[in-house]
Parts: sequence; structure tokens; C-alpha cells
Amino acid sequence: MELKASHFSDFLKPAQVVYNLKSKDKIQAIEELLDVLIKQKLIKNKKPILTRIIDRERLESTAIGHGVALPHARVDTGQDIAVVVGKSAKGIDFDSIDKKNVHIIILIVWNPSIPGLFNHLFAGLAQFLRNSGFRKRLFEAKNKTELFNVISEIRLSLPVQDDKIISRASLLWKLQEIEIQKRKAPKVKQKELQKKADLIRQELDVALLDRFDRLMERYGFAVAEVDDGACLGCFINVATGMGSAIEGSNDIYVCENCGKFLISKKKAHN
Repeated sequence: MELKASHFSDFLKPAQVVYNLKSKDKIQAIEELLDVLIKQKLIKNKKPILTRIIDRERLESTAIGHGVALPHARVDTGQDIAVVVGKSAKGIDFDSIDKKNVHIIILIVWNPSIPGLFNHLFAGLAQFLRNSGFRKRLFEAKNKTELFNVISEIRLSLPVQDDKIISRASLLWKLQEIEIQKRKAPKVKQKELQKKADLIRQELDVALLDRFDRLMERYGFAVAEVDDGACLGCFINVATGMGSAIEGSNDIYVCENCGKFLISKKKAHN
């Protein structure tokens, strides 16, 4: 999908930046940021969006480490995308993967009718947020204007494929757990499990999901752990170096022998 926008500032205006978040916990912070989107008339109804974001956080924290969190929801806002940025001097516990408090929160709500927008946007964020120098400038911004100017530098012209900041392997693992639970769950729990599955499926591309569903149908599971260099789906050693690469990456790997998606045993049980 071609997007005309080339910078983050095409979606973000100064009024959508909160320099001093008052909130002291994750849910309060999300509510405070959504209130900004309501005030700017970028969203109409806070409650369903808040519920969707909290549901997503319960599946897996969107804190990506290094003091940054990217809470998000795919909800029909009537617009392409709604973005709000908040900064907390003291930091907020966001259940981050590195156990550190979050100081910068970039909350994004996007329209479900626009395919590829999520990956495109997060790809641009990934390149900049991985840069320690850029993060330092965000954290040290002295006022709202300076914070807006720094974050406005983010360019959104990267290819869709560069979305490694999203832990797709762990999302596939969680999706597999849910699909297995659905097989045995009573009808009263089916709706709740399907809701969780749908949240994950919204963040994964069609090709991945198609392969995942075919593997689930054929083998009963699609994602296998890697332990001590071996795929636990077929108990054959993976290629040299792949085991350590999987442990240090959020990207997708596939077993060359059985064709299942691979995830490190350590990540699967985090």
C-alpha cells in the first residue's frame, strides 16, 4: 500500500503531545492520552478503544524496552490514524521486557480498513527508536515544543517488511496457545478466546497467518520451541547459529526440516 505521508508529523500535531503525564500507572496513562484524542476530536468514543488497548496489553506488553511503549488498537476511528505522545519524567511501570519504567508512550489508533498501515508505521518508528542517540534526545527534551520537534523527525518511508520491532514470533506462540485452548474450552469461554485470537491476528500479515493456519490444521500446532539447538517440533538440530539468533531476535524463523515456526524456549515461557 502506498502512503502519501512521509513524516510522523503528518499524523502528529503539537496538541497531541503531553509533555508531563500526570498518570502514575499504565491504565491511567492510556486513559490520559485517549482523553487528548477525544479533545482533538480524533476519536469519538474512548471506552471501546480503551478496552481494546487494555486487552492487547494483557496479551503482551507493548513496552519495547529502553523506556518506550507503543500501545495501540485497530479500531474504526473514522480517520486513517490517530496518534498521541506522552512523556513521564518519573516513568511508568508498563511490564516492559527489560523491566525498566517507560518514559515515552506513543499511542496509536488506526483504521482497520487500511491494510498494511500498522506495519508501515511501526517500521518507521523501529528505525528511530532503536537508535540510542535519538531516544536520548526524546528523554532529554526540555519542553513540549522540543519533544514534538524531535519526534517529528521520524520518517515513514521504510518498506513494510522492516517491522522487527513487533515480536511476531511470540505473538504466533500466544495465538497457538489460544487456538489449542479453544479446542477444549466450553462454549461460554469460546467468545473470550476468539476475541484474544482476533487481537493477535490483526497484527500479523496474511501470509504468516495462512501458513500458521495450514500448519495448525495439519499438525495440530504451528510454532515449536528451540531448546539446546534443536527444534522440539521434529527433534532435529536447527542450522548452526540459528538457535542463538532466534533467542536474540523478534523476527520469524522456520525449521528447515518440519517447516514449523520457531521460538526460543526462553521466550516461550517468559
